Amino acid sequence: MTTSGVRVRIAPSPTGEPHVGTAYIALFNYLFAKKHGGEFILRIEDTDATRSTPEFETKVLDALKWCGLKWSEGPDVGGPYGPYRQSDRKDIYKPYVEKIVEAGHGFRCFCTPERLEQMRAAQRAAGLPPKYDGHCLNLTAEEVSTRVAAGEPHVVRMKIPTEGSCKFHDGVYGDVEIPWDAVDMQVLLKADGMPTYHMANVVDDHLMKITHVARGEEWLASVPKHILIYQYLGLEPPQFMHLSLMRNADKSKLSKRKNPTSISYYTALGYIPEALMNFLGLFFIQIAEGEELLSMDELAEKFDPENLSKAGAIFDIQKLDWLNGRWIREKLSEEEFQHRVLTWAMENNRLREGLKLSQSRISKLGELPDLTGFLFKSDLNLDPSAFAKIKSTPEELLEILNTVQPDLEKILEWDVETIEAELRAIADRMGKKLKVIVAPLFVAVSGSSRSLPLFDSMAILGRSVVRQRLKLAAQTVATLVGPKN
Repeated sequence: MTTSGVRVRIAPSPTGEPHVGTAYIALFNYLFAKKHGGEFILRIEDTDATRSTPEFETKVLDALKWCGLKWSEGPDVGGPYGPYRQSDRKDIYKPYVEKIVEAGHGFRCFCTPERLEQMRAAQRAAGLPPKYDGHCLNLTAEEVSTRVAAGEPHVVRMKIPTEGSCKFHDGVYGDVEIPWDAVDMQVLLKADGMPTYHMANVVDDHLMKITHVARGEEWLASVPKHILIYQYLGLEPPQFMHLSLMRNADKSKLSKRKNPTSISYYTALGYIPEALMNFLGLFFIQIAEGEELLSMDELAEKFDPENLSKAGAIFDIQKLDWLNGRWIREKLSEEEFQHRVLTWAMENNRLREGLKLSQSRISKLGELPDLTGFLFKSDLNLDPSAFAKIKSTPEELLEILNTVQPDLEKILEWDVETIEAELRAIADRMGKKLKVIVAPLFVAVSGSSRSLPLFDSMAILGRSVVRQRLKLAAQTVATLVGPKN
C-alpha cells in the first residue's frame, strides 16, 4: 500500500519503437511516486488494434526496464487492479458507455467513413477546424433501435455542452479555460466494440485508483472531454499535470523525421541508462552549475513538482553526450566499465550474429574490425565519394534512399525475412532490379560497397539505427544532386 495514497501511471501504446518522450513522461511519474511514497503503475494502452503488436509491447517493457524504472503493478508483474493491458479489458468498458448513453449524454452515430471525410474536407475548405457536425445527434429512439437491430455499423459519441467553457486547474499550467465549442463530439466506443483512448483512459484511471495524471502537454486540449466523461459517470477526476514537450534546439517538436527519438537508438550507440535518466531528470529540478551529475535517488530528492517550467524541454544531444561521458569516466569502476562494454556489444546478439556472418568471409582474425566495425559505430561519417562506385546517378540514388526509408517503417516485425520481402517489393514498385536498390543501401548501412549480407546487417542493427543511417545517407547524396530548376 502507498504511504500517501498517491498512485500514478505511465500508459504507453505499443505501436512503434519506444520514444524517449515515453521515458521522459515515465521518469516524471516515477519520481513523483518516489517523492510522495506512492505507487508507480504501468498500463499498456493498445486500443489501436491495427497498429499495436506484441513485439512493440515487449520493446516498451524492455526499454523502460533498461532505463532503470520499476513499477509495482503492470502486465508483466500483475497487481490488484488488472488486467493491465486494455485489449484484455475490452468487456469492462461497454457498461460505462451504455450508462452515458442511457443518461442522455451520449448518442449512436451511423455516419460512414466516406461521409465523415466529405464533412471534414468541406470544413477545411471553409477554413474551419474539422469536427463532428452532429448529423446523428437528433435521430429518434425508434430509428436508432431499428438501425441497431438491422446490424448497421455505428459508433457511440459523447455530447458536448453548446455554451460556456470547461474550467480546470492543471498542476503545471495553473487555471485553464477551454470553450466547449472547441471540443469535438468524441467517439467513445468504436464500431468493433473497442473503446477509444479517451473512454478507456478515464475508466481505467478510475478503476486503478489513479490520483494524479501526468502526461505530455499535447493532451491538455483533451482534458474537457475527460472531465465530461468523469462527470457523466458521476466520478471524481484525478489531478492533471501536463508537461512541456521535448523539443529540438530550433524549438520544433522532437520527431524521428529530424532526429533519432527511439530509446533503442541510444542503447545501440552505447549511451548508458543512468546518463539518459540523469539528462531527462534535469528538466524537472532546479540545480546550481556543477551539480548536474545525479543518480536516480538524487533526482528524486531534488524533484520539485510544484516548480515545473512550461518552456519546452530542449533535447540537447551535446549535453547528453557530455553527461554520458562523465558517467562513463567518473561513475563506473574498471570492472563495471568492462561489463557494460560486453553487455552493449552482445545487445540484440549483435556481436554473436556479426561473428557468425564474418566467419566465412575472412582469412585472419585481424580482418574482423574492418568487416564488422560498422555494427558498433556511432556514426559512419559518410562522404559523398563513398557512393562513387555505384553506377546509378545521384538523382536515382536519392530517389531510392528517400523511397526505402519510409517504406521500411511500415514493417511490423523487423527481421531478415520481412526486410528482404519489403525491399524486393520496393524494387518491383519502382520498376528496378533488386541489385540497383540494395547497392546504395550497402553504403548507407555499412559505409562500404562490400560488407556483411545487407538484410542480416539491417536486422542486427535494428530499425532505429537503420532509419538514422538511411536519413544521413540521403543527406550526403543530396549534396551530389544539383539544385532544382
